[in-house]
Amino acid sequence: MDVSETASPGGFFTLRTQAPVTTGAVPLARVYAGDTGPLWARIEEVAARLNSVETRVAASIAFLGLASRLWSIALAPTVLRGWTPDLSPERLHWDPARTAPDDLWLPEPRPLPVAAEPAERIRDVVHGRHLVPLIAATRQVAPVSERLLWGNAASALGGALGQLYRWCHQHGQRSAAGQAQRITSALLAHPDLRTTGTLTGTRFRRHTCCLYYRVPGGGLCGDCVFTRAPRRRTPGPPSS
Repeated sequence: MDVSETASPGGFFTLRTQAPVTTGAVPLARVYAGDTGPLWARIEEVAARLNSVETRVAASIAFLGLASRLWSIALAPTVLRGWTPDLSPERLHWDPARTAPDDLWLPEPRPLPVAAEPAERIRDVVHGRHLVPLIAATRQVAPVSERLLWGNAASALGGALGQLYRWCHQHGQRSAAGQAQRITSALLAHPDLRTTGTLTGTRFRRHTCCLYYRVPGGGLCGDCVFTRAPRRRTPGPPSS
């Protein structure tokens, strides 16, 4: 895989294609199989970085970041190169202590079979083999709702589309931009995602909230269901 080409739209689209050089990198299959230590470490790091004391908020944002990476590294090569990398959880390594582009490693990348349509290939490897077990693993370690996490997954996909679509237009690749839009629309039609938001052109508006407004100093994301941050409840007086 030509990392420089698929990474051009931004760091979230970058995929390291050599063996991991960090000692903390683990195959994502290990996390999905029950070793949630790396996932918990990532959630704790996010919580510390954002000064958030709520585990569910940190878990939501940690999930959103990894989901964004997974969609991006599948969508970009599919659109720009015409093939989808095999991102099997056994092969894809993740370092929870690092951020894009140094968090994901795929040694000796190879393409998925082209028998299926592009959206079907991405749905199988990202949605089915990563997001489904990642949601289960996240909910094992944090009290966050499944619907919220699927909303995060849809938001992550919408964000990947927006960035890739703009980059394609800026570089005269209108056909690739249109394909990115069609693939995203097909992916969002899945029952797990289709009620989580609305895609209008390349703009996604979600029907749930990732809880970022609960981060000290945080606000609303660009695709948030809210137009104004909900009031945070303050403790009332002790009951008599």
